[in-house]
Amino acid sequence: MPEHDEWPVLESETEYETGWYTGGYDRVEQPDGSEKKYYWAELPAAVVVVATTGEEVLFVEQYRPTIRETHLELPAGIVEDGESFTTAGARELREETGYDPAGVSLLQEYWCSTGVLRHRRGIVFAEGLEPCERDLDSNEFLTIHSVPIEDALDRAREQPTNDATIEGLLLAKEDGLL
Repeated sequence: MPEHDEWPVLESETEYETGWYTGGYDRVEQPDGSEKKYYWAELPAAVVVVATTGEEVLFVEQYRPTIRETHLELPAGIVEDGESFTTAGARELREETGYDPAGVSLLQEYWCSTGVLRHRRGIVFAEGLEPCERDLDSNEFLTIHSVPIEDALDRAREQPTNDATIEGLLLAKEDGLL
């Protein structure tokens, strides 16, 4: 892969902050000497959990007000300060589904939507699930669904769908975990 010099940032401006993300722009000098504003939104890191009972994959169904649709998706959430993706994944799985994993491993860590977002995501695989107490956030109204492993990717691809669910299942399948 060719290496590119970092483009000089002439100005970095935060235009707004919400409880969820920060937005702004960087005015940069491009390789031809011209200047351009590149707008961004910065979100905290998130984790997506591919959790299996051995025969089934756990999904949560939830309404997404941003796009006004109900999705069947993998459990997911924000990585808290000081947490690794695996620690956050185990916590989110317990909170959202009421299952405590015996083991959690990182499948992939990556940047999302790099044209506009400053957002890291980790996909983790969880197994050895034991029932425990759910602890939903005040804005989580989730229904748990168990889907046979052989049907999980097909179900995830049904509309409406989202990137994190498809990516998580494809990575787990590629690694021979599903």
